[in-house]
Amino acid sequence: MSRVAYQGSAGAYSHLACSQVFPDWEAVPCEDFQSALEMVSNGQAARAMIPLENSTAGRVEEIYRIIPRTRLFVIGEHFEPVNHCLLALPGVKLTDIEEVASHPQALAQCHQRIVNLGMKPLATMDTAEEARQLSVSNNRHRGAIASALAARLYGLDVVHENFQDVMGNTTRFLVFARELMHQQRDPELSYVTSLLFTVRNIPAALYKALGGFATNGINLLKLESYMDGSSMEASVFHVDIAAHPQDPRMLYAMEELAHFARDIRILGCYPAHDYRSRL
Repeated sequence: MSRVAYQGSAGAYSHLACSQVFPDWEAVPCEDFQSALEMVSNGQAARAMIPLENSTAGRVEEIYRIIPRTRLFVIGEHFEPVNHCLLALPGVKLTDIEEVASHPQALAQCHQRIVNLGMKPLATMDTAEEARQLSVSNNRHRGAIASALAARLYGLDVVHENFQDVMGNTTRFLVFARELMHQQRDPELSYVTSLLFTVRNIPAALYKALGGFATNGINLLKLESYMDGSSMEASVFHVDIAAHPQDPRMLYAMEELAHFARDIRILGCYPAHDYRSRL
């Protein structure tokens, strides 16, 4: 059976994303993002499912620092709705719960609910791991914020579905593999190309580097910058582009990019997820 690696415990939202994209694969939990990617690099897993950003909490900072150091490729994207559930031991009612534990981001996304119910928030390292620990405890006054999958895996009751303050909370995942998937361009499909580059140390370098995309009518879906770790002068840019590398417009834009940027690296080209058509 093929294997897909993810960060977190069984029942984590990354696990849920794996089950949606690779329903017949074995999902392998890992302690951290680096370990999940290394499983792919070492041939222990064929894919890694890694969260890049969340519509409420923003980007996953750690991932942007790991991606330049890995030699893996991005072969797909997945948008997973994050529907937080308030979980408790079997038979526990909402009015019994005095404190609720989960990852800090989950607590933040459910802050108003927690306040309105008069519960005490407790920060822990992992949503699914907190659900697992609750399942082996006898604490009937404690709840956990995690996924419905975690409830099923650990035999907990879902006391309150959609516990988050804002509906539509979504996480974007990238799928990593050892080999680049060469997508032949289909004019009827939409594609995303992800790439990294650094800009030359000249005035208006970033403006000039990206100018070719504007003049060729290509949309930039995402632009993130961060320091490369070796100095305060060089910035690395992560760009998601709504085009295929074989698109003639893209070829012209990449030529212009090469004049003003260095260390250009295409992470991958993949079909745009259906979620983008609803944005």
